[in-house]
Amino acid sequence: MTESERSLVIIGGGLAGARAAEGARKAGYDGPLVLVGAEAVPPYIRPPLSKEFLAGKDDRDAIDVHKRAWYDEHRVELRLGRRAERLDPGAHLITLDDGTELSYERALLATGASPRPFGGPGGDLDGVRLLRTVDDSIALRAALEPGGRRVAIIGAGWIGLEVAAAARGYGNDVTVIGLESVPLNGAIGDDAGAVFASLHREHGVDLRMSTSVARIVGEGGRATGLELEGGDVVEADLVVVGIGAIPRTELAEAAGLDVDGGVVTDAAFRTSDPDVLAVGDVASVYLPFLGTHLRTEHWANAEHAGKAAGRSLAGEPIEYDEIPYFYTDQYDLGMEYSGYGPLASGVAPIFRGDREGRRFVAFWLNDDRVVAGMNVNVWDVNDTVQQLIRSRAVVDPTRLADPAVPLEALAGVAG
Repeated sequence: MTESERSLVIIGGGLAGARAAEGARKAGYDGPLVLVGAEAVPPYIRPPLSKEFLAGKDDRDAIDVHKRAWYDEHRVELRLGRRAERLDPGAHLITLDDGTELSYERALLATGASPRPFGGPGGDLDGVRLLRTVDDSIALRAALEPGGRRVAIIGAGWIGLEVAAAARGYGNDVTVIGLESVPLNGAIGDDAGAVFASLHREHGVDLRMSTSVARIVGEGGRATGLELEGGDVVEADLVVVGIGAIPRTELAEAAGLDVDGGVVTDAAFRTSDPDVLAVGDVASVYLPFLGTHLRTEHWANAEHAGKAAGRSLAGEPIEYDEIPYFYTDQYDLGMEYSGYGPLASGVAPIFRGDREGRRFVAFWLNDDRVVAGMNVNVWDVNDTVQQLIRSRAVVDPTRLADPAVPLEALAGVAG
């Protein structure tokens, strides 16, 4: 069946897709607008799945991007529980998994990323969990809520540590296995990662770093623990795998679009085919400030870039250049990070405030200019941190570390 009226079609039912629909309507597009989502529910926000929702602080309704009625009011046709199986840029056709063909004027790929599975033996045992969807989080929360269970987490990145905090909050025994010397090394480096290591150890997590998992062991088809390289065994009633995500580029690759670690786009989210755009976890977007492409998996990218991509999808000229941002909440620690990870990589941060008391701001410099900043249990400074980054001001590291020197003065903005 072919539906011949040409529409704007958004492929992907996550936050980026929902915000793109919103952006297209706000840009004045008044024609047919279709959103295709693989899950059978309207778009929802994913960060709470490993934070507030998993910890039992948010209910199901709190994570929806919009109430169902919003899509009707804004004439966004939802095709839920459907996957796009083929994209034909030449014919401007999208084929869904039920055989329906959608004719598009312009299409937006917001297909996201899939959690990376454990590649060793035992990854398919019962009791091995990945966390990506709301159903994953509901099932994991049900398993954690009773407490008293032994939880082994493979991966010491953001997902692994957030799940660890939620699991401890329910009174479970938690062991985290990480390849690097400290948690979050790849994201924020050793010095800042050490803050999170001490946080989790203080809350009773058995944190085993510089360690790899040889296999997930089981009995009767169910996971019972992890065998580490070297032969040690960590017994577990539940295994959670949090070792990163893989961008879902298959549709783009089959369509012949440029893909390089993500679907390559310009600053207006246009791919190598000008009538196909990409946004969110799947997109490697050119950022003029950075002068190169960057793929960003965090919530703020889906939120802000999604709206901007929707405006571009509607034909509005745009140049997206937001500074990447993300946040985490673990136990009594709240953190915001703004900046460019590639420029901060390998750079020792400058700390401003009480590092031991976990109330500080950390800065990463490149050529004496701030390229990233992270505030931990210090609030109402993120906007100034972003202004400091965008100003490209050359800063004195001593003054940057001195709480007596206003950040606004360093950024050259009004306090």
